[in-house]
Amino acid sequence: MIRLSKLTDYGILLMTQIVRHPERPVHTARDLAAETQVPLPTVSKILKLLSTGGLLISHRGLKGGYSLMRVPQEISVGQVITVLEGPIGVTECGSLPGMCDMEAYCPMSANWRIISRELRQTLENLTLPDLLHPLPLVAKRHPLIPATDLISGRTQ
Repeated sequence: MIRLSKLTDYGILLMTQIVRHPERPVHTARDLAAETQVPLPTVSKILKLLSTGGLLISHRGLKGGYSLMRVPQEISVGQVITVLEGPIGVTECGSLPGMCDMEAYCPMSANWRIISRELRQTLENLTLPDLLHPLPLVAKRHPLIPATDLISGRTQ
């Protein structure tokens, strides 16, 4: 199973919580922890990572907190994942060339790179505001794979 870490899941939750409340100039770790029910130490750690990664601005002082570095439509889910997890890929050879000792001999490495590229592209095209509403169920048909009814599983 391909799975994001809990830290990344929480990071995306925190970023969407910030996007959900554009009326606030800054968001404190304490407020975000209360609103999302994520423990304050975890929220603080994630916010620092997102700030270091260039997605948030840290504001010091009495009215300090965090704000988005860019407008929400310019921040992708893929960027958040990359900041918190590193390069996106299904396998090591799929994320960065040269990461796997077997890459030169593996008949699957080219396929994994294609799959990883498609996954990255999908996550880069998905912005934080997109997550505020239910996503439409879209199935992209591959020419070699028969279309199926997504509810019944029957081939069309």
